[in-house]
Amino acid sequence: MNIRDIGRAIRQRRILLKVSQKALGEISEVSVHALSNIESGKGNPTVKSLNQILNALGMELKADIRTGKKD
Repeated sequence: MNIRDIGRAIRQRRILLKVSQKALGEISEVSVHALSNIESGKGNPTVKSLNQILNALGMELKADIRTGKKD
């Protein structure tokens, strides 16, 4: 998953919940400009700001460790 995929997932969830970027920015304490950049795949958000946005949307960030082996 890359930043474009993450941004797309954030946008889809925000729209599903009928939350504006402005409202999400207020709830997550992330600027509307930063949210717009993240949703469009142009941003380079910190893990902290991603967590703030995802928490506000009822989502979470997960990391999987790749072993290099194919299942």
